[in-house]
Amino acid sequence: ALGGRNSGSLRDLLKGYGIPALPPVAVRWVNGVPVGFIGLVTQTTPGIVTSEGIKDLRFVDEVKAANVASKLLRLVGVKAQVVLMHEGDQVTPGRSPDACSAQPGAGNRIATQVDPEVDMILSGHSHQAYLCEVTDPAGGTRLFSQGGSFGRVITKVDFRVDVRTRDVVRSSVVADNQVVTRTVVPDPEIAAFVQTWKERVAPVANRPIGRITADVTNAAAPSGESSLGNLIADGQLAASRSGGDARIALMNPGGVRASLTYAGSPAGEGDGVVTYGEAFTVQPFNNLVQVITLTGAQLKTVLEQQFPGGPNAQPFTKILQPSSNLTYTYSTGAAWGSKVSDLKIDGVAVTDTQSVRVAVNNFLVGGGDAFAEFTKGTDVWSGPLDIDAFAAYLAANPTITPPAPTHITVVP
Repeated sequence: ALGGRNSGSLRDLLKGYGIPALPPVAVRWVNGVPVGFIGLVTQTTPGIVTSEGIKDLRFVDEVKAANVASKLLRLVGVKAQVVLMHEGDQVTPGRSPDACSAQPGAGNRIATQVDPEVDMILSGHSHQAYLCEVTDPAGGTRLFSQGGSFGRVITKVDFRVDVRTRDVVRSSVVADNQVVTRTVVPDPEIAAFVQTWKERVAPVANRPIGRITADVTNAAAPSGESSLGNLIADGQLAASRSGGDARIALMNPGGVRASLTYAGSPAGEGDGVVTYGEAFTVQPFNNLVQVITLTGAQLKTVLEQQFPGGPNAQPFTKILQPSSNLTYTYSTGAAWGSKVSDLKIDGVAVTDTQSVRVAVNNFLVGGGDAFAEFTKGTDVWSGPLDIDAFAAYLAANPTITPPAPTHITVVP
């Protein structure tokens, strides 16, 4: 369908754009009418995934990518167009998932600027639910929505397509952010599939690997650190002291996916027991623990990069979870570059010129989460997988009391 008389137009369309690594569009026929779906991924991808996984790829502006894909669909006669994008906005707290509570950001920019041929934009990235109607560049209105994260809210969209023009009748679009409950009857086929794999992994998942005296949560303290984040960092430090000569460890907060509860899961072995399955739920990414050398000044820059501002363009504050032997102070009111002070390791002040061996996962080593300063680290040492380091630490410390998240002091 893309050859013949349209091939010249296609070459012109892709000129200066590059060849997509994956098909940018998909077409589905519904009741005899083609509907085109355009896939977009945030151009900030290099800052939120492991660098090794995207080497040789270039992430272009989302609006530019969408417009090329829209024109590609028009070349083959597809007028009903839907954008599905991995990008989204933050919301005003406390609003209904059906409200247009999105605060204009990267998602809104894309939704208002992509080609007027696009009929609706369904987003997913910021884990916030909203339903909005925005204005396209031609003055028309179109849907811009996002469901909730982890399947908790799903956007249902109903609309009509004119069989003569084969385009969406935008006045017919009705969207609803439906809250997903557990009161529905499970699909038998899916339930059977899940149960099969639960049974297959049970011998490993239900294996006890440690014990805790109380809940160890990933809930952030006012400083931004958490008990579980500190515990994971301590585990990574323990796993990399001998082979990697690590002095401290830092863990990205987004990688701590769940809390460890004292009661445990229904498959657990009793109160306080931590199973491998529970630990894996906390750290499911299979990142490598690595150690790099930073100067004291570079380490301070890393900590400055936790905050919006500066050259790293951090979208919002992301406090790295420190090992228990790392302490410092940050000021909420100070300018970027001057926020962090009183940086100490084992109670000893860190100087700008000293070398510090820092244990982090390979996601951060590659500059993930907009921590670009980590990429300047030298003498990389690779150790175990993060889940293996965590499991080993729990096994080596048979009864763990939740660490107090008091290693970071906050001042005005």
